[in-house]
Amino acid sequence: MANSKRTLAALVYNRPGVLNRVASLFRRRGFNIESIAVGRTDDPKLSRMTIVVIGDNATVEQVRKQLDKIVDVVKIIDITGDDMVSRELALVRVKATTATRAEIVQMVNIFRGAIIDVGSNTLVIEVTGDEDKIDSLLNLLRSYGIREVARTGRVAMTRGGTIGSIKAEEEAATGRQR
Repeated sequence: MANSKRTLAALVYNRPGVLNRVASLFRRRGFNIESIAVGRTDDPKLSRMTIVVIGDNATVEQVRKQLDKIVDVVKIIDITGDDMVSRELALVRVKATTATRAEIVQMVNIFRGAIIDVGSNTLVIEVTGDEDKIDSLLNLLRSYGIREVARTGRVAMTRGGTIGSIKAEEEAATGRQR
């Protein structure tokens, strides 16, 4: 099968060095991380990683198995084929003159973004959504002059209840319920 974007969700212990061990595994295998987003969960001892990689099924499955062997990884699953919700956050600094500010603000409103900072020559825009939405807004803003972009990368989880979620799988494996 051809290479495609795959989304891995990992539950890891919230300890120093865990992100480095995960990134090192990808580096050793010569595998590129498209994006990685990490944050603490409702349990302060655990963090959740959403890792987006490009690869074929066999390669991604091999990497998933290797990640599962890292002591600090509680659980890792490939949620690519699951019904999931995903979002990305972007902050964009764009050149804005008095003549173009109103146009930019109107465009940002259409994308349900927000102006979060106003400078004498720039606006900082916040937008959340899927990758295509953010790419579309960036394409439109290029004509005004993008000065800087910061993107979080994808965060994702499966839809619905906890069935099929990484937390539910971890609880089932350990026999814990919250």
